[in-house]
Amino acid sequence: MINKLLTQLKKLRQKLNQHIKKFSNTRYFKKNKTLKFLLGLTIGVIVTTLGITTDWANNGTGPLTNNTIGSEKLRGKNSTEIPTFTDKISPISNTIGIENLRVQNNTETPALNYKTSWIGNTIGSGNLRVQNNIEAMYVAPDGTVYTNSHWDEAAMEAGIYKDGKVIAALGDTHGWSRGGGKAVTANSKYVYIAMTQGSRGDTKEDYPPEGTTWYSVRRYDLSGKPAPFPNGRGWDKSMLITSTKSEVTGLATVENELYVSDSAANRIRVYDTDTMKELRSFAVTNPGAITIDPQKNLWIIQSKNGSKPAKILHYSQIGKQLPQQIADIVEPTAIAINHQGKLLVAENGPRQQMLTYDIKDRPVQVSSFGSKGGIYAGVAGEVRDLKLYGLTGVGTDASGNIYINSNGFNKSGTDLRKFSPSGKLMWRSLGLIFVDNADADPKTDGVDLFTKQEHYLMDYSKAAGKQWTYKAYTLNPFKYPQDPRLHTSPDGTFVRRIQGKPFLFLTDMYNSFLQIYRFNPATDGKVAIPAGMFVGTNSADKPFITGNWPPHQPEKGEWIWRDRNGNGKFEKNEYDRSKDYPYLGGWWVDSKGDVWKALRTEDGIRHYPLQGIDPKGNPIYSYSSMEKQTTPKIFNDLRRIEYFPETDSMYLSGFTGDRPAFSDDAGVAGSEIARFDNWSKGNRTPKWRIVIPYDSTGKREVSTAAISVTEDYVFAVTVKTAEVYVYNAKTGAQVQKLKPGPEVGGESGWIDIPYGIRAFRRSNGEHLVFVEENWKGKVIMYRLAG
Repeated sequence: MINKLLTQLKKLRQKLNQHIKKFSNTRYFKKNKTLKFLLGLTIGVIVTTLGITTDWANNGTGPLTNNTIGSEKLRGKNSTEIPTFTDKISPISNTIGIENLRVQNNTETPALNYKTSWIGNTIGSGNLRVQNNIEAMYVAPDGTVYTNSHWDEAAMEAGIYKDGKVIAALGDTHGWSRGGGKAVTANSKYVYIAMTQGSRGDTKEDYPPEGTTWYSVRRYDLSGKPAPFPNGRGWDKSMLITSTKSEVTGLATVENELYVSDSAANRIRVYDTDTMKELRSFAVTNPGAITIDPQKNLWIIQSKNGSKPAKILHYSQIGKQLPQQIADIVEPTAIAINHQGKLLVAENGPRQQMLTYDIKDRPVQVSSFGSKGGIYAGVAGEVRDLKLYGLTGVGTDASGNIYINSNGFNKSGTDLRKFSPSGKLMWRSLGLIFVDNADADPKTDGVDLFTKQEHYLMDYSKAAGKQWTYKAYTLNPFKYPQDPRLHTSPDGTFVRRIQGKPFLFLTDMYNSFLQIYRFNPATDGKVAIPAGMFVGTNSADKPFITGNWPPHQPEKGEWIWRDRNGNGKFEKNEYDRSKDYPYLGGWWVDSKGDVWKALRTEDGIRHYPLQGIDPKGNPIYSYSSMEKQTTPKIFNDLRRIEYFPETDSMYLSGFTGDRPAFSDDAGVAGSEIARFDNWSKGNRTPKWRIVIPYDSTGKREVSTAAISVTEDYVFAVTVKTAEVYVYNAKTGAQVQKLKPGPEVGGESGWIDIPYGIRAFRRSNGEHLVFVEENWKGKVIMYRLAG
């Protein structure tokens, strides 16, 4: 009879929860705060009473047992407007899961003091900040810098800079299948940028038909607003369609004429700058960037094509090729004419310099600017004022000041600098972060931070956003052309000290690989040297990574590569092969250097004990020493894994039988985190279980993207709201929720990567919490007082 009554009470409670959710989502209820308070209070009392009754009967204890209705059910989408009995009135603990594991109510734990800061972008908040990449640049005589790029997450594909400040963004370059491009120029009235306009499936507002892309020139006024013209195309009539085959690769103006490189047609097209009508065209093979000399003739980069090297060609305005040309270059990426009428060339080959040519007669190189070898001169990778890397733009103003942009390699980020005519650095604008996160070197107590390509030096005594100094760029494409960072898109960073030596581990948005880098200051300065790589098993019967890289990879299954001879190349005898379940949940590297992998299956934990460090300095892992470990029964879909050998504690997150995933819902961290002590001794009974934010509707409104653990706290960050939930690592109790502070404008983009949060405990007890924020090109850093 008692069991029957308990069953009925439980069913009643479940139905009541459903009605609460439905009713709380009605428009009238959302607007009526008094009704919400009274109803919430009444329901809280009723539901808690039912919970106490069922727990009392089930456990044989008195009425002081825990409330078994989790707060995630009662609140509905984490609403704080509906007061609940457990949150506002009673200190009764929350019990979750069938094991009656207790998670203490977070209102009983004092909140932690924290401050917000950021790294990687000169500007930390607002709509105007340094863009993700500058792929083309034009400098006006007054020193205004106009830029363009294919993509910027916060819609700043094209920007306007002056005196070290971002003046404006050219509007409407993002969304609706639009993007920027790799060319920009300006005159006294307008700015012209290369752009793309894709199909929207609707031609009513003048979009391309399905399956067609317009490669266009778009005209703006000097404030950055689109400037329509008669017969202009696009929804606002400001676009000039030049091709449907390939993008515009060069732009320049002289008097009332606009010159456009149409690389697909091997032509230079000439338009009136005011009417935008085509005036004429002429043939140039594979044309790229254009500049105009004092005689109003054109200098055009003829881009490298297969085995044919790049050149810079000379043409008259009417299209006659002139005899002068420049062929003693490797990779010219940008050109400009300086205030003295000399030709400036961005040489992006091994020299990494701006070269200056006297072009009055036969072109002769008369000087160079920047350290020869760029950032690899002297201490390789170390950032210095005159060390350039990945040049994409050069120019000068009427006073002879020099402007150079470095993008790094594989679009590492913006590094825009202005120099005086004598070569003194006057200002620098940095936008170094995109889909990335930071981690701290444990040996230096968080003074040294690393992202996938950058090394920062921190001074925590300074104000927010001023604590970081860009110390080094760790990628060298000339010495290590097979560096995985040149061929993939890593984003999650682990910094580890193994046997006292520093190592960098990187994974990606899909957890498909784990890359390993070593450091050797004697031979490579600050550069991270490719040392090893894990990849997962492809779900199809083909190589895991398609294309020509890496060479010699196994045709099937998964593999571990180790750079046995230390040259940074993937060679045939350097692979260890295997085959496993193809769906990965996450990677982890513990403090001893052991690698852990979570697979989304019942026996889904793989442990790769470190087998030592080889004579070249590479950590050794193998499939023969790999241990298979069974996933604890509470999880049916494991997503993240973090193991701490010092305490023999394992932290796992994923989906459980109690709280399953909505569909596949790949990418999120799951619905629960559990801690297991004495893991190496075989214990699989959790010490506690935390219910973390998860939207079971599949919309991911409050779903958890990533987790990170220190000895004191467990941190979990949500996808869309980018809120950081902080839990006590010993008890599982929630102690805090972190939100972006005023230092970053109280805003953040979505968390896109599985390691979008990384926490580090300093020796003074302070916690540094790094959170991905690629929307506006930075890493947010929270500082929690110790």
